[in-house]
Amino acid sequence: MAGLKYPETAEAMFDHLHTRLGGVVPEFELRAKAETACEINRLKARKRALILGHNYMEPALFHSVPDYTGDSLYLSRIAANADADIVVFCGVKFMAETAKILNPSRKVLLPTAKGGCSLAESMNAEEVRQLKQLFPETPVVTYVNSYADVKTESDYCCTSGNATEMVRSLLKQGHRRVIFLPDEYLGRNTARELGMAVVAPKRENGRWVNAELPQTDRPMMVIWTGRCEVHERFTVDDIRNARKQFPDVQVLAHPECSPEVIQAADVAGSTSQMLAYLEEHPKGRYLLLTECSMGDNIASRHPHREMLRLCSIRCPHMNEITLEETLRSLQDEQYVIDVPEDVREKARAALDRMIAVG
Repeated sequence: MAGLKYPETAEAMFDHLHTRLGGVVPEFELRAKAETACEINRLKARKRALILGHNYMEPALFHSVPDYTGDSLYLSRIAANADADIVVFCGVKFMAETAKILNPSRKVLLPTAKGGCSLAESMNAEEVRQLKQLFPETPVVTYVNSYADVKTESDYCCTSGNATEMVRSLLKQGHRRVIFLPDEYLGRNTARELGMAVVAPKRENGRWVNAELPQTDRPMMVIWTGRCEVHERFTVDDIRNARKQFPDVQVLAHPECSPEVIQAADVAGSTSQMLAYLEEHPKGRYLLLTECSMGDNIASRHPHREMLRLCSIRCPHMNEITLEETLRSLQDEQYVIDVPEDVREKARAALDRMIAVG
């Protein structure tokens, strides 16, 4: 699969970026970004590096250096089959960890010293082990937005795009109970779609206490209460206010938003599902309730599409990844991601099942 191609000179790169971002990024900044992007692309070729850019990257980076752009599932598949000497993951740490787990022979770089994630940091492997003791013989489905140690305690990983299909497959196998980690809202939205009851165990003094199981004939989902610090900020009032100003707007919400927001939106889906919907419905006015760089990136690729710029919520961790940091990371080959082999082997099994479901 051929990657994206970009102009080779700074002037041509400036024209390329200006065409897409002239109304978003000041011209003087675009000129500096164009020079940095060209330097990255020259260095990338010399070092046989592959750059992966998540949909939430800043627009100037998103449109100038990644060989592939997309959501975490798509980029995981690319990383698994990469034959480059170096993989630079322009995303956050759990994404770079995933690339290393799937392709351990490659050097994986993350262009920031931290690249955290509120979801990934909401739990650890010991907490999962304790939860599994409360609910023995219950399969664990873990959102890919988690660190490698948590994945080792998981039977399956999933993305926001295939969470429903993953849990549905377990119900078809006869399981009446599923542990879903760590995103509370993705879990609740998935359970609602599948008609499952929800149990949210509590913790006291750093340990789980027995959860009171509801009396129900429905299958049960045991959830963790982690949340995305970006998506939990969207509210039903945001949707109401947008519709007051633009009654014909179609609202697309990410399933990490609250169940109330998902029910008020017109469409719910992962970033790739949102993109697919926009491709299938070229006419209309749209508002995306997700990390707001994605809306800018879509608008810049589709200048004739009416995308409402009413979103101002950026992920502070994704915001750490810039063209300048990407250049420094590649120059010095710094912020190398390593995963211990025993951890990698255990986590790999859950990730392979995620990729197989698609």
